[in-house]
Amino acid sequence: MNTARCSIRKKAHDPEEEQPSHCALCRDILKDPASTSCGHLFCRQCIASYWDQSASSGDSSCPQCGERSGLQTAIETSTMQSDADGKLDVKTNVPDKEAPLSFSPEPAAESSYRYRCPGPGVFQCSLTGLVFLMAQEAELLYRMVQWDEGLLQPAGKKAAGPLFEVKSSEDAAVCQLHLPHCETKAAMVFDGLLSVVHITDDGLTILEPLEITDTHVVVKVPNLSVCGLVWNIYRRFRDISLPIKGQVLLFLRPPHTRDQILNVFLLQDNIPVHEVARRHPHAKYIKISSDCLLDFGQSYSVHSETEGFHIQPERDLFDSTYGPNFHPTFEVFVTPTTERVTLWVQDKEKKAVWKRDVFLEGPRAEQKLLFVRTLFVDRVSDPVLNKLLDKLLEHGVMTDAEMQSARTKDRADKARGVMDTVGRKGSEACSVLMAALREMDPYLHTTLNFS
Repeated sequence: MNTARCSIRKKAHDPEEEQPSHCALCRDILKDPASTSCGHLFCRQCIASYWDQSASSGDSSCPQCGERSGLQTAIETSTMQSDADGKLDVKTNVPDKEAPLSFSPEPAAESSYRYRCPGPGVFQCSLTGLVFLMAQEAELLYRMVQWDEGLLQPAGKKAAGPLFEVKSSEDAAVCQLHLPHCETKAAMVFDGLLSVVHITDDGLTILEPLEITDTHVVVKVPNLSVCGLVWNIYRRFRDISLPIKGQVLLFLRPPHTRDQILNVFLLQDNIPVHEVARRHPHAKYIKISSDCLLDFGQSYSVHSETEGFHIQPERDLFDSTYGPNFHPTFEVFVTPTTERVTLWVQDKEKKAVWKRDVFLEGPRAEQKLLFVRTLFVDRVSDPVLNKLLDKLLEHGVMTDAEMQSARTKDRADKARGVMDTVGRKGSEACSVLMAALREMDPYLHTTLNFS
C-alpha cells in the first residue's frame, strides 16, 4: 500500500451505512432499538413480531438485507439515546447475549495470523483481541503494520491502538470489526473520543463507531484494508486528564556470567503480548498479573526490595507506542541465581501503580556451577574439597577412578576437576554437589549464592 498517496477524508454519508433513526419495518422513530447481527436497527417489538410471523417457515433473516441472523434470541442490543434531530448516539453497551467464539490463529508469513471462520458468527482472536462479525465462511489473514503519524496529525488524530492490515478470502464476509481499546469506564462518558481510520490507496477515511463497549470499538467496514483505532487529540490530551488501562510486561533475558537482565515494559493494555514476544524471541516471558493504570506524560520508576540490583533508567515518561519495535522501558540487572524478587512501579509522587512478587525461572544447576566456577576455585579449601569428593563418591556422582585422579592434583586443579566432572553429569549431579557444599561449608555456599 502506498501511504504517500493517502488523503484524509471523513466517511461519506451513505444512506445504507448511516445509523438510521427510524425503524425499517414500522417507519417510525426507533423505540427500544435492537440490532441484528448484520448491523441493521429495528424496534425490538417490530423485529420480534416479524420473526414470530416467519417462524413457520424457519426464516429468521434480516428484513432489510435478507442476511440470515440466527435465532430470535440472537438480537444484539445497545443502549442508545436520541438527540433533537432524532439521530442515534451510542453511549454504552449492553453485553451481547452470545459471547464471541475465541480462537487461536495459525502463524503465517510476514508475522501474520491466519484463521478460517467456519461460518456466520462472532469470532475473537485470543492473541490480538480483534473481534470479527462474520456473515459467511471465510479465511482471515491479518497482521500488525506500522503507523504513519504524519497521516493522522492533519486530521487531529493520534494512534490509540495497533494498526491492522486485514484480508479476507470473501469480500463481503466481514460485517463488523471490533478493535480493542485501553480506555477506562470513566473516559467513556466523553463523546468523540475514539474513532477508527480506514486506509486504502485512495485515502484515509475516518469511521465513526457503531458502538463502544467496555473493551472494544465497533465499526462497520465498507471493505477490508488497513484499520486502526485513533484518538481525537484535543479531546484526549487537552480536555481529559484520565489514566488509561495499562500493563506491565516482564521478559527475562538469557543469563550471562555476572548478570541476568529483566526487561520491564510499560505499555497500553491493547498491545498484544504476543507481538512484544515476537520482537524478543530469546527472552522468556514471565506470566504475571500485569494490569495497572498509567497516565500519559507521567514520570515512572521501577524499584526492588532487594539491595544491589541496578535499574536503568532511573525514571522515564510514559507515552503510547504501537510498534513495530517494542523496546524495554526499564532494565533490572539481577544475579543469575536470583529466583524471587519484589518489584514495583511508582509515579513521581512515589505512589505505587503496580507491585508484584516475581518468581524468576532460575538457571539449571549446571548453569549455576558455571557462573561461579572461578569463585569456587579461588575460595574452596583443600579439606572441604576432600570431603566433597567422598560425598560425591558416596552418591555415585563420581567413580572411584575419578575421585582418585582428583586427589592427586593441587587444590586449584582439584577444584576445577570437581566442577568440570560434576558439570558434565547433569543437573541432578550438580544439585548433589551444592547440597554437599551447604553441609561442608555453609559460608561458601551462601557466598556462591546457592541458597
